[in-house]
Amino acid sequence: MTMSMGRVGRHLLGLAVAGLTLATSGAAFAELGQPAAWEWTLQQSASPVMDNIVWFHNFLFVLITLITLFVLALLVIVVMKFNAKANPVPSRTTHNTLIEVAWTLVPVLILVGISVPSFRLLFLELDVPKADITIKATGKQWYWSYAYPDNGKFEFDSLMAADKQPRLLGVDNEMVVPVNKVIRVQVTGADVIHAFALPAFGVKIDAIPGRLNETWFKATKVGMFYGQCSELCGKDHAFMPIAIRVVEDKEFASWVETAKKKYASGGTSSYASAAGPTQ
Repeated sequence: MTMSMGRVGRHLLGLAVAGLTLATSGAAFAELGQPAAWEWTLQQSASPVMDNIVWFHNFLFVLITLITLFVLALLVIVVMKFNAKANPVPSRTTHNTLIEVAWTLVPVLILVGISVPSFRLLFLELDVPKADITIKATGKQWYWSYAYPDNGKFEFDSLMAADKQPRLLGVDNEMVVPVNKVIRVQVTGADVIHAFALPAFGVKIDAIPGRLNETWFKATKVGMFYGQCSELCGKDHAFMPIAIRVVEDKEFASWVETAKKKYASGGTSSYASAAGPTQ
């Protein structure tokens, strides 16, 4: 039994709508700060930097869609209007000053329109504001160590916990920060090159042995946020998660007092303070 073209079209449309609904529902019910099944958008933003990244992404998506549709329309016009059957006597025009000027200036204006918000975003990411708290993150094979030089100079390791959810992202000791505070993160590597990346905050920076890089974020929402090392750093690269717990000021102060005792160390390492100059 053959199926008519109309029925085929309706079936394909139904499958497309079902797929879109499933993908949208997966994104809509995604938990804050972590990936979700069938997610096709960026993670929900929880920092000013990520807000700007999302805006810039959407802006580029609209722009490139319009350009693609415009080029497609031109191709369709050329195919339909200037084929041998519809246009048996081709034009011998070889130059058109207006068109040549337009196809030179329009792309330049488009690139300028892209570059201005792009440079603003890069400046926002790289210009670290005055920090409320400085944390040093050291990438090791294959876990992270966090030091709090402004809160008692304690340090602790954060390893993946196989018995915690979400899978491959839960850790035994999370980085804890207060909400609505500027957190400066100084990042380095102890052995090989790692990368400190957390999508919901718009943070991604290399952790290089012998070099101190720095980035920043200002979490605007309370909750758990997850990331991973995003540099291929060895056999357990996939088991090197980053977990940041954002809490209210009082809870953070209480955690600091507990952490000072729990992670008490006699080390003499010195760290840059939040009041010091950025690197």
